Amino acid sequence: MASHAKTLQSSYPWTTSPIIVSAPMRLSANEALTLSVTRSHGLAFLGAGNVLSAIAPFLKNVTASLDENPIPNAQPDVLPIGLGLLCFALDLPATLSIISSTPKKPAAAWLFAPKETKDFAAWSSGIRDATAGKTKIWIQIGTVATALEVARTCRPDVLVIQGSDSGGHGVEKAASIITLLPECADALSKAGFGDIPLVAAGGIADGRGVAAATMLGAAGVCMGTRFLCSPEAAISDGYRGALLKAKDGDTSRSKLWDRLTGTDWPEEFDGRAVLNDSFWDHEKGLPEEENKRLYGEAAKTADGWSGEKARLNPFAGAGVGLIHEIKPAGEIVKEFMIETLCYFPIVYGQVIQH
Repeated sequence: MASHAKTLQSSYPWTTSPIIVSAPMRLSANEALTLSVTRSHGLAFLGAGNVLSAIAPFLKNVTASLDENPIPNAQPDVLPIGLGLLCFALDLPATLSIISSTPKKPAAAWLFAPKETKDFAAWSSGIRDATAGKTKIWIQIGTVATALEVARTCRPDVLVIQGSDSGGHGVEKAASIITLLPECADALSKAGFGDIPLVAAGGIADGRGVAAATMLGAAGVCMGTRFLCSPEAAISDGYRGALLKAKDGDTSRSKLWDRLTGTDWPEEFDGRAVLNDSFWDHEKGLPEEENKRLYGEAAKTADGWSGEKARLNPFAGAGVGLIHEIKPAGEIVKEFMIETLCYFPIVYGQVIQH
């Protein structure tokens, strides 16, 4: 546990341990959020998602900012940020062409949701070749079987273990992180892959979640929803308002959101979001075509996320009820580090010193 955490800190020397990671939320994880987290000794991923045209501007803008104001302890020829990619929706050669042409390579690439699990191998080898090994490979999985297959075929630098409490898209039949992570750790160790650091994702929203994930065997934790409740995240005020208003039981996993937006995700995935009228009307039997029409109308308004008849899908994890305020991303990272030190002063007391 502690040794894996120190391995990650060695790979990303500007960070503290356990590593606090900001998830690559599609387009919401922009340059401002990424830089704020990274400058506070976390590791943040730009959320390019399925938008190929976003990759080059994201990397260019981050590079310019870091050239002007470098981060201490970061490697001089590597960007101290990560890049998140949705494999099923991106063209691999085109993506590799963009990454290879950037003067500085991202420190990590987060791969998620291929059309088939075997596609991870081509993405992993392609990115390693395109960056001369400077970009570490992070692969997000949601089952023990996938963790083992990915470990054998890709030898990732990090496995992100995403439990069912996570917000946004994930494996429909995933288990909670409290069982999934230790099962993955045990299976990987038994198969000879126990040296791969595991990062926990799903429902973590405060220091207690970090402590729990660490005890389960995680070398670090990843959060999405908590960082959406920061001013840097590129979402609307209505979306943030819906997150702050939500409490226990106000989220659910469903394929409905993708049908309403016309997003064609692979069959094994669904998404967790805060419940609103789109979901409740669906449960009451509203015809889907009418639901789509109403969703489209709401998308044209300024208050479609949290108005009297909110319909837009505010993706959020099950831990959203633990979030009560908007706070700068850098402060969130520091807060988590302090809370973690309170739980693990012996393990991490000599590491968290930034």
